[in-house]
Order: sequence, then structure tokens, then C-alpha cells
Amino acid sequence: MASPSTSISPRKLRFDLYNLSYQDEPTTPLVILVLASLLERIMARNERIARKCKWVSPVFAGTRIFDCDEIPDMSIQSFLERIFRYTCVSPPVFVVAYVYIDRLCQLHPHFRISSTNVHRLLITTIMVASKFLEDMNYRNSYFASVGGLTTIEMNKLEVGFLFSMGFKMHVNVSVFESYCSHLEREVSIGGGYQIERTLRLCGGEITSKKREKRELDCLARALG
Repeated sequence: MASPSTSISPRKLRFDLYNLSYQDEPTTPLVILVLASLLERIMARNERIARKCKWVSPVFAGTRIFDCDEIPDMSIQSFLERIFRYTCVSPPVFVVAYVYIDRLCQLHPHFRISSTNVHRLLITTIMVASKFLEDMNYRNSYFASVGGLTTIEMNKLEVGFLFSMGFKMHVNVSVFESYCSHLEREVSIGGGYQIERTLRLCGGEITSKKREKRELDCLARALG
């Protein structure tokens, strides 16, 4: 959850998603705060459903690989911040990772995100999303160390995830934009803001930081 002192606006979130110079900036991307909040609410809802249900839903064997015996003593936000701090993946990677998680839940309706699987699910989807979006990536062994796993475990999680997804990993621009809109609604319900539709990472185009700052300055002046 974002701290009370953290002011999240669609404009800041927009800058987050399209600024790729985080390797030199230690500030935590706001998209992490939004995703952490989303996942916390999803988990709370799933826990309420689990308490009300008197029967156990069948679970696809491939998704059981994300379950761990001991729940990590780390919040979702702290875990995402750790991944960002040590891998320096760009903010759009977190969005694509969320696309993958949502897609996995749609493919396997009985799968439920919970405190026992969310950490492994996040490190896996972020690693795969990084491979999909970025030209340079860390090895699986490095992601494993960041996520508190062994390399063998990380490799098994990746393979299990790919098979669970039917290797449907492509995310086009329109799908990405729809998830950007979903994030917008999280930070500005009915506020009339829109994330700029300049994200072309899936197509290989990258907007420079200088240009983004110039556009944001113009927008700030226009808004008074």
C-alpha cells in the first residue's frame, strides 16, 4: 500500500510507465504501489471466498508449482521493490507481468492468488516479462537469488508457467493500453485522466526521457 505521504496521480503514473531511465534513479516506480494494492485486494477477496466455500476447487497441476510450504515474511510491495532495486527492470515490465497473471487466472479459473503463491508468481512473471520486453536481461540464476530461490527452482517455475500459459506470452500494444487504463482507474476513479498512448515498447520504440519531461512540463503549464 502507498504510504499516506505518497501522492499518486495519473500524471505521475503515466511518467512512471514511459520513463526508462530508472537505472540511474533510486525512486520506486509508482506502478509498484498500484500493483501491490491491486494484488492485496485480490488476495483479500480470495481469502474471503475460501472461508465461505466448504469444498476444495480442483486446481490445475501446473499452477501448484507456485505454492510454497512457508509464507515469505515480506509484503507484496516490499517484494516488488526488492525486485526493482536489484534487477532495475523498467516500469512497463511490471505491467506486462500483471497481464500475465491476469491471463493465467483466466486460463485456469480455479487458480487463486494467495499468500502462499504470490511471491513465486511475481518473480516468475516479472522475469518472463523482462525477457519479452527488454534487450538485456539477467540470468535465471540472478532472478532466483533476488527471489530467494535456487536456480533449479527458478527454472522449474519458468517452465511450469510457460506450459500453464500455453506459451501465449505475446502482449500487443492494444492489450497493454487496456491494462494501463485499468491502472489509471486505480489512481483516478472518474478523474478523466488518460495515460499517454505513446508506449510502443512491444513494437520496439522508446521515447527519450528528455522528450517525456518536455511533454510533461507543457502539460503542467496547460493545466495551470
